[in-house]
Amino acid sequence: MRTLLSGMVITSCALIFWNCDHKQAAADQTMTFTRIDSLTDYYLALQDSMLQSWNVMIHDDNQKIKAMHNLLHELMVSSPELNEQLADYEQRLDQLVRLRYTQKTMANTDVVEEYDFASNSLVTELLSLAEAQPEFTYNTTLQKLADEIQLADQRVNNYREEYDAIVADYNRFLEKYRAEMKDIDAHTPIEKRPMFQMVSDE
Repeated sequence: MRTLLSGMVITSCALIFWNCDHKQAAADQTMTFTRIDSLTDYYLALQDSMLQSWNVMIHDDNQKIKAMHNLLHELMVSSPELNEQLADYEQRLDQLVRLRYTQKTMANTDVVEEYDFASNSLVTELLSLAEAQPEFTYNTTLQKLADEIQLADQRVNNYREEYDAIVADYNRFLEKYRAEMKDIDAHTPIEKRPMFQMVSDE
């Protein structure tokens, strides 16, 4: 009888311990899943923010180039004697789009510097040319386009700062959670993104 009772007690204790271990393992698994799930959500949000910031920046740059094309067209209409010079500017503007950096090529600072030099030169020369025309004082279209180009040019650094701030967060995330990245995104190479260096990556 005592042996039977002892056996029942041992069996009951074993069941209790097994049940506790099983619950703890399940809790651990749930905790791990929740953490990875949360990290994945944040990782995807960072990627979305980077893409959105990049698209807004490039869209604004495209609008600046479009405004420069429109300025040239307006000058061709109002000052036909400048058409040969303006045609050269059109060619340089078309070339500017081909020179522009991408999210990958901007890792080479020379690519960004070359684009910036070409863009800044065009902005400065076109605004000077437009403002030098006698009709600039009363041609509201010319004035509006010149203002649009100037304001867009002034926004460049702001957009780059915003983009760099997001990329810096993204790069820090990759560094901090490198071990978990195989569970977060197994299909994307774990590579830090290049920045304009408007903010520190530290």
